[in-house]
Amino acid sequence: MTNDELIGGLEQLKNLLISVATGGPRINDVEHRYQQTFLVVAAELASRRIENPITFGSLWDWYGRWSSGDLPTYQSRRDFIGELVNSVINLIRTGRQDLPPPTRWQRVDRCVGELRDRLASSSTEEQFQTVGLLGREALISLGQVVFDPTRHPSTDGVQPSPTDGKRMLEAFIATELAGGAYEEGRRHAKSALEFAVALQHRRTATFRDAAMCAEATTAVVNLIAIVAGRRDPK
Repeated sequence: MTNDELIGGLEQLKNLLISVATGGPRINDVEHRYQQTFLVVAAELASRRIENPITFGSLWDWYGRWSSGDLPTYQSRRDFIGELVNSVINLIRTGRQDLPPPTRWQRVDRCVGELRDRLASSSTEEQFQTVGLLGREALISLGQVVFDPTRHPSTDGVQPSPTDGKRMLEAFIATELAGGAYEEGRRHAKSALEFAVALQHRRTATFRDAAMCAEATTAVVNLIAIVAGRRDPK
């Protein structure tokens, strides 16, 4: 089985799990198809020594889980299944499964999660370009949450607009990492930001471009989260 076939099987299982729990088809109508796909995917994951994140051998098992009370909304069920499956899809697509810890800035974390999910499922130039657009949205959201115009003057004298993530983050970095002691950290943060922005604007995108964009964007998010104290030990 190829990577694309395995990812397709995982996507089919994910879609079936979500659909039956969100007002879609009746379980009895799709149970046989689900079980057939589950067995094939489970065997392939086992042959690759990858832990199967889907523990529901039957859709009725999943019904027992979602109806237990802690997944009361359609969105909570979508999120639950997405978190189960998407990290393994990312592992198969990129060879990496390690995910950064959340920043607890909800919109930023949501953008980064969507960025990685889209990278894992992309296969065409247009889809890879979408990864860049999501990276841009992540940096805009990051800038909006950390930039304080009363504390972070623009480095070029131009007041950042609400969607000018680059200027907002440059101002944040210049202020919060000011001084000679932080020169290397400031340079590294600015380089990561410039690299991420440059990749986001490439018109011809390949998987490598999209993967580098995702990594560069994530690096900026993690650096800013550290500087803002979001990674400090509790």
